[in-house]
Amino acid sequence: MNMLGSIAQFERELTLERQREGIAKARAEGKCKGRAPTARAKAEKVRELRDAGVRPAEIARQVGISRTSVYRVLG
Repeated sequence: MNMLGSIAQFERELTLERQREGIAKARAEGKCKGRAPTARAKAEKVRELRDAGVRPAEIARQVGISRTSVYRVLG
């Protein structure tokens, strides 16, 4: 059992090493940028609706973001 555990641990370390190398290569090539912030891009529309007296739940439905994101933009 100890031998199998050692082999599994060794393979896991190799996998993680290859993963780190792949991520570093993608970043160097500019491919690893992450997810685009959607709520921030719609912040102006959220504020307009709030100024018009629309409730946060309705703002979230109209704009297409979560209610939590609405509160984050307004906060």
